[in-house]
Amino acid sequence: MASADDIDALLPQTQCTRCGYQGCRPYAEAIARGDAGINQCPPGGAATIAALARLLRRGPLPLNPANGVEGPQLVAQIDEAACIGCARCLPPCPVDAIVGARKQMHTVVLELCTGCELCIAPCPVDCITMVPRTSVADAPAAPDARSNRRRFHAHNERIARRARERDALLASRKQMAAPSPLPREM
Repeated sequence: MASADDIDALLPQTQCTRCGYQGCRPYAEAIARGDAGINQCPPGGAATIAALARLLRRGPLPLNPANGVEGPQLVAQIDEAACIGCARCLPPCPVDAIVGARKQMHTVVLELCTGCELCIAPCPVDCITMVPRTSVADAPAAPDARSNRRRFHAHNERIARRARERDALLASRKQMAAPSPLPREM
């Protein structure tokens, strides 16, 4: 029986959530448990479905259209003239492929972009579009799954660390703001 690690190793690690799970690892775990089909990964498409079918000794299936369609590798592009620097696209990027600061123009690091499309919805001015990687002049090759996985873990660890630091700061402030116990009268 294949493990979630074996299954996860075959997934493209775009972390796009189109499979219905919060990333490639949760999807791999669901497949391993028998809770998800092997045909729910549009970025991996037919090649990933075939690899999963071989690993799990199952017949290949067509991509489930409820999860999307297979297409060319995409990258995000930001219309820099329209970008207002709101920074809403930064947190959802699972591999930190967007750089910029609040009230500053943002840009996509093409070498890192997995084409997950998670940056589109939070943009209030619709300045982010997805384009085929091949249509971008001098576009580098798509990042490999191992790099995507490493950057995804680093992204999640940074978010968790910041949450722990924020919680510790709030607890410290709460403790400092608490009234001191009154001295006992004798």
